[in-house]
Amino acid sequence: MHEDANGDAGSVLGEVTPRGPDQEFLTLERELTVLLRRARANQGEMAREVHPDLESAAYGLLIRLDELGGQRATELAAYIGVGKATMSRQLRALEELGLITRQPDPADGRAWLVTLTDEGRRRVGTVREARRARYVSQLAHWDRREVAELARLLHQLNGVMER
Repeated sequence: MHEDANGDAGSVLGEVTPRGPDQEFLTLERELTVLLRRARANQGEMAREVHPDLESAAYGLLIRLDELGGQRATELAAYIGVGKATMSRQLRALEELGLITRQPDPADGRAWLVTLTDEGRRRVGTVREARRARYVSQLAHWDRREVAELARLLHQLNGVMER
């Protein structure tokens, strides 16, 4: 953003830039809103690519299980930010689709661990690889250091937002 001779704020990439003492935070809020809206739409697309009947919200569960392996339903509910009833419903649907399985937790026989089935792991892996390739294509004109910096800053922001 640049200021003209009158001290007026210009625009960024042809868009109106908020003015005022907190303009950076207003711009951040706007850009995050756009990013989150697009992310929700992409999540729905990716969920349907895993399975046509998969709910958009359940895609994040599959990613979590792919990255960490077996998890208790309570851990998944806390991570996603939903209650036990919602988590139970989502897990039941994933189980019916053949994407997850539940097994007794070896550390506590009263609890169950949720894991991806082989089919679930295959489908999630295929979609994640396609998404990674899409990012590589869309950001091919970026320097790899810029991509790394964006990832670092998003990680830092996510950490702050968890508190």
